[in-house]
Amino acid sequence: MVRTLTGNHSSIALVSAVGSPPHTYRIKYDVLSLRDAGDEPADTTDHLVLITLGNDYPRAAPMCQMMSEVFHPNIDTSTICVGDHWTPGEKLSDLIVRIAEMLAYQSYNIRSPLNAKAAMWADLNPSRLPTDKRSFV
Repeated sequence: MVRTLTGNHSSIALVSAVGSPPHTYRIKYDVLSLRDAGDEPADTTDHLVLITLGNDYPRAAPMCQMMSEVFHPNIDTSTICVGDHWTPGEKLSDLIVRIAEMLAYQSYNIRSPLNAKAAMWADLNPSRLPTDKRSFV
């Protein structure tokens, strides 16, 4: 399903899948998002995400880590917050789409942020969101 999604989507690409069956994925996103540029965030479109399936997957959410800079309330350098919405029945391909939606600010939570500065900015600038209006499904 991951290969089908990434093979059919111009904005989401599978860079690598390690293991048989795969347990580690590198996914490249071409999604308009934001990066921290001081006082005001700047546009960015090139994102790399590392997704690792642990021993408890699918009962436990995959570990998702940004490998590129992004300015988002629910993303920091060590993790992407996917656990709040994770269910064992969720497909990995659906999670990959959900991360694209997060990068595009189609999905974000300012009440439980990993990045307080990004949460405050999103709260004060709702008219500038989402950054990318395309559907990633």
